[in-house]
Amino acid sequence: MANIHSQKKRIERAAREHLENRRYTSKIKTYFHRLERAVSEGDDDAAESEHRVLVQTIDKAVKRGALHRNTGARKKSRAARLRRGQAVE
Repeated sequence: MANIHSQKKRIERAAREHLENRRYTSKIKTYFHRLERAVSEGDDDAAESEHRVLVQTIDKAVKRGALHRNTGARKKSRAARLRRGQAVE
C-alpha cells in the first residue's frame, strides 16, 4: 500500500477507471452476442437495431479510451461482416 497521499488517490482513481472500462467492454460483448443471436434467428429488424447500438457503444468506448482505436475498428468490422451474413472466425 502506498504511503504518499497523491499515490493513494491515484490508486483509487485507477480502480474507478478500471471499472468504467470493464463496463464498456462487457456491454460490447453483450451486444455482440445479441447481434449473433438475432442474425442466427433471421430477425433482420432486431439485428439492425443491435448492430446500430453495438457500433455506437464501440465508438463511445474508443472516445473514452476504454478501447484502442484499432480494436474498435476491428470489432466494428467483425460486427458488419456478421450483419451481412458472412462467417466471423
